[in-house]
Amino acid sequence: MSTPGSARHGALTVQAAGCVLWRRSPVTGALELCLVHRPKYDDWSWPKGKLKRGEDPLAGALREVAEETGHSAVPAAELPSAHYLANGRPKRVRYWAAEAVSGAFTPNDEVDRVLWLPPEAARARLTEPRDADLVDAFLATLRPAR
Repeated sequence: MSTPGSARHGALTVQAAGCVLWRRSPVTGALELCLVHRPKYDDWSWPKGKLKRGEDPLAGALREVAEETGHSAVPAAELPSAHYLANGRPKRVRYWAAEAVSGAFTPNDEVDRVLWLPPEAARARLTEPRDADLVDAFLATLRPAR
């Protein structure tokens, strides 16, 4: 007999959401992607976080972007979700492409630095290989349909 939340019998999947946050460089106009540094894990990743109970995934993604980067964003295409184990539990992170429209970063307990990088530099800086796959998915959303 399984117990609720039992890891052996299909623990509930942790639901999270985030964005590939982008902007045009204020200096050159070149495309830049925003990465966040989390001191707790000493890693570079996309802004993302766990959803609150009953929270709409897109609303949660935009909330996490605002909390972690200080920027408000306009969402666009949904990108592929990531599925992995976190602390022994299955986790699903839904992602959207989102353009940063206003705001400024202030370091906090969760995120101490952000970097705005060209796509190839962002791909190289991301800690987890699964996060790098989202660079191509994001770039595909910018190309005109053929």
